[in-house]
Amino acid sequence: MAKSIDYFISLNSPWTYLGGDRLIAMAGRHGATVTVKPINFGDVFAVSGGLPLPKRAPQRQAYRMMELKRWRKHLDIPLTLEPKFFPVDETLAAHMVIAARERGDDALGLSQAFLRALWAEERNTGDRDTLIDIVRACGLDADAIAAFADSGDAERLRQADTQEAIDRQVFGAPSYVYRDEIFWGQDRVEFLDRALAG
Repeated sequence: MAKSIDYFISLNSPWTYLGGDRLIAMAGRHGATVTVKPINFGDVFAVSGGLPLPKRAPQRQAYRMMELKRWRKHLDIPLTLEPKFFPVDETLAAHMVIAARERGDDALGLSQAFLRALWAEERNTGDRDTLIDIVRACGLDADAIAAFADSGDAERLRQADTQEAIDRQVFGAPSYVYRDEIFWGQDRVEFLDRALAG
């Protein structure tokens, strides 16, 4: 039976970045396909009780920072705790990932490249030229990706993906959904690994 993971993400999320490389490796080990869905978490939070970072209580924000430090050290990967350009308007980046997905390109690799640029390379992933440079560096057709991203189709697909997330009870990023079971957070990838092995 084919193994397929629906991957609901925010391209502003450090947790999505922290789990991305492990997900890529895991999918490869298990021969699983990953469908990347960069959704609008503002709409998800509105129906699930979530809050954007600036509206969270100070103690929650402080704990988030402590956890980012812990995971950065544990995974031994570069992570800027307070990136120069965070948060960015992730709309265009999301549209480009959707464009890559719909074209059959490596949308998973592109999404991780965007996240790495924001969280490890101090690049502005809300800037069109920066995004196009990253698309090209991933070996993808930047002109075709940009054209699709600018079309109404990209936004319609993002809205549909967001509604799908709401319907499937997704409430946070990253969420990995395998056989209708949600694994929320990069600290749950081990459980996803076990499910894929089962």
